[in-house]
Amino acid sequence: MTERSSRGSPALFIGLMVLVGLNLRPALSSLAPLLTRIQQETDLSALAIGALTTLPVLCLGLFAPLAPWLARRLGPERALAAGLALLAAGLALRGVPLVASLFLGTLMVGAAIGVAGTLLPALVKRELPAGADLMTGVYTMALCLGGALGAGLSIPLSEWLGGWPLGLASWAALAVTALVAWVALAPRRDEATLPGGGGSMGAILGQPLAWQVMLFMGLQSSLAYIVFGWLPTLLVQRGYGEAEAGWMMGASVMVQLPAALAAPWLARLGRDQRPALLVVLTLAASGFWLLLQAPTSLRWLGVVLLGMGQGGSFSLALTLIVLRTGNSRLAGKLSGLAQGGGYTLAAMGPLGVGVMLQLGLGLATITGVLVAICALSASFAMFAGRNRRLEGDADGRVVTR
Repeated sequence: MTERSSRGSPALFIGLMVLVGLNLRPALSSLAPLLTRIQQETDLSALAIGALTTLPVLCLGLFAPLAPWLARRLGPERALAAGLALLAAGLALRGVPLVASLFLGTLMVGAAIGVAGTLLPALVKRELPAGADLMTGVYTMALCLGGALGAGLSIPLSEWLGGWPLGLASWAALAVTALVAWVALAPRRDEATLPGGGGSMGAILGQPLAWQVMLFMGLQSSLAYIVFGWLPTLLVQRGYGEAEAGWMMGASVMVQLPAALAAPWLARLGRDQRPALLVVLTLAASGFWLLLQAPTSLRWLGVVLLGMGQGGSFSLALTLIVLRTGNSRLAGKLSGLAQGGGYTLAAMGPLGVGVMLQLGLGLATITGVLVAICALSASFAMFAGRNRRLEGDADGRVVTR
């Protein structure tokens, strides 16, 4: 039986997907430009600030594996609505000017993004199976746009609203808008009619390909969350002003938009995704080095290269989830594993940078670590990027073909 929604059109689903995607990064990127201000007003240590940047990423990893279970219990549409509601509540809670509220609200937004971000690749595979890889690029572009808006508008919103708590909380309005639109217009489907076996999570865990996708996702994501959590601070340490550092990060994230959209097309030019993956990771490594070590006259070249590399690598990481699976049920389970395990691994990135800063290590050491992570990510990309796919049957067996 064909997979057909009970209401809505592909164009409507794409619009909803973009609106939801816009909400899944401002909660993270809007915090980074304000870290220096938050630290000064709350007297938090560098290690505590590092924990604040690590908390949402760790929650992404811890709560992402719950998404397939919630989708079975509630249906993927209701599960995504619940994630958006939790996101709006967490963002609003960060508007309370208390350290405890800041940490609790950040925990809630991390959990919400973990669930919602895991559900979307499976929904894309279900609603738009023929062009799932290209539509993943569109979804990733929406994520990058949300991240750019969060980074670029963070300080202006805080100044306009009278402080960083209300500046952080203001993003709840966008989450509420997405929640209302999703509840009113999301497609509906009887999951029992979906073709293809999903396989069990245990069966997926037995496949090396699943682990390769997960490790690539985690390593490249660690770089993204280091940027969200620490790039403005590192740029300020390099000698740039607070506002300029925030706009440099915002510009880099904005460059991710065309890169995220173009990466799946680039990947279609080869027999598999390995050449495209190596290109984007090389761009990311070059961008880090130019921003943190090269002469400051090259900073905008570094901004562009870092944005191209990170936008492309994240888009391809999500694309691998839909390309390495034979149906939407398997895509949902692989998404839970790749994003759950991957983001748990990624959480070590911003925490590690916080520890290095607490120990007084210089920018040269931190840059070397970032380039090394790019190299390690490339090694797993050589396995995850091969033209292979997980297939499942009704008996719960999963094989790699």
